[in-house]
Amino acid sequence: MKKIRMAIIGCGRISYKHVEAIIQNKDEIELVAVCDVIEANATAKKDEYIEKIGKDVEIKVYTDYKEMFKKVDIDMVSIATESGYHPGIAIYCMNKGKHVLVEKPMALSIQDADRMIECANKNNVKLCVSHQNRFNEPIQKLRAAVDDNRFGKLVNGTARILWNRNMGYYTQAPWRGTWQLDGGTLMNQCIHNIDLLQWMMGGDVDTVYAQCGTFLRDIEAEDFGAIIIRFKNGAIGVVEGSACVYPKNLEETLSIFGENGTVVIGGIAVNAIETWRFGDNKDTEQEILSQQKGDPDSVYGFGHTPLFKDMIDAINTNRQPLINGVEGKKGMSIILAAYKSRLTGLPVKFPMGDFSTMQMKK
Repeated sequence: MKKIRMAIIGCGRISYKHVEAIIQNKDEIELVAVCDVIEANATAKKDEYIEKIGKDVEIKVYTDYKEMFKKVDIDMVSIATESGYHPGIAIYCMNKGKHVLVEKPMALSIQDADRMIECANKNNVKLCVSHQNRFNEPIQKLRAAVDDNRFGKLVNGTARILWNRNMGYYTQAPWRGTWQLDGGTLMNQCIHNIDLLQWMMGGDVDTVYAQCGTFLRDIEAEDFGAIIIRFKNGAIGVVEGSACVYPKNLEETLSIFGENGTVVIGGIAVNAIETWRFGDNKDTEQEILSQQKGDPDSVYGFGHTPLFKDMIDAINTNRQPLINGVEGKKGMSIILAAYKSRLTGLPVKFPMGDFSTMQMKK
């Protein structure tokens, strides 16, 4: 089977994980082009790939992805630009028959997310959203426990993202914290854990209520947000998300509580089981804790390599990726409902209809 020919569009902060994932799957995929509006960023990404793969390969550099498609044969793209640009680029690529892996959030409005899903279906291409933490081994183990009904009746779950993002983080990249291109800490920093929470709690949301504020950072959107989610199965989710923790990141934890089970997963990228207690005695907490691996190199975790592998397999076997557009929309929708709740002061009932971060602009 021939290798999938891939391009990266957007060569900023997260793109090194895309390079790493391509190299880790190098028997099935190869990087053939890189694109960034700042040519030096694209050139640096090309050089990074060549250095890490250990051989001199030809990688084309572009500042215009539309021009890139005219000159290079590409099967798949990964999009790692500013969030607000994701839908336009993704839809253009899919209309050209390219498979798309897009960083989170897939979009900043319900309508744009739906347009992306529709476009993938219309063109018979794969759309994958980068919620890579679903592939963490402890998360997979927790999901298996949910599927096996080890918790019994689910009661509640909590996602805590207590981080520090100082003003330097925002001034370094002025699109961050804006309603047009990013959203606040819920949409940027918290979306991964919110995705995991809804994935464990049944996925179908009934109502969302939120309180948010901009306390310490000079940005448009929130630097702290709290969300209460009522799922259709009756369980309740609680999200606590902050960019204001002094003086550095404190924790990111996912906790799931049920009639017969309690699990807490922490680590720097929800990659380490901290509590594992079930009434069925199929395993012991001590046994599970003794199997833990070390932390990854960053909050981006270990998940990009298996995420890319899942996308490769989806293309080669013509199935949906684990985190397709429909799945990728779920966490984003909860956050957009939280923003709508902040705007109106009221709970938001699902289905919520269209809403966009741009409706938050004063």
